[in-house]
Amino acid sequence: MEELARFGVSIPKELLKAFDEYIERKHYANRSEAIRDLIRQKLVEEEWRESKEEVIGVITYLFDHHKRELAEKLIEVQHDHYNKIITTQHIHIDHERCLEVVLVKGRANEIKKLADKIQALKGVLHLNVALTTMGKSLPS
Repeated sequence: MEELARFGVSIPKELLKAFDEYIERKHYANRSEAIRDLIRQKLVEEEWRESKEEVIGVITYLFDHHKRELAEKLIEVQHDHYNKIITTQHIHIDHERCLEVVLVKGRANEIKKLADKIQALKGVLHLNVALTTMGKSLPS
């Protein structure tokens, strides 16, 4: 069995209450299990951010359709990274907002940089990146 380390954490009561509600919603047996999973998740995210392995995934972002020159800037970023983009889908949410879904393939760190460039554009309201491995190391 792996040796366990114990440590204390001081957090505001309201944050702890919200965390306990999260634990209940996610069906964790205790706080320790939830904290371990959250730490692992963050470490894996950091590993992906630095990885040079090839991945495939989706970048989704919501943006303000009326933001001056934003559509042109988004297209320019996509053209600058055409070799990582498989396809895009543009969806009109309402009169002001649009959603774009961009299927991507490339090195994880390059996909993250592409997502960061999109997210940094003024008028992009929300962005999410979902990546997965190409499965090359998985047994058949």
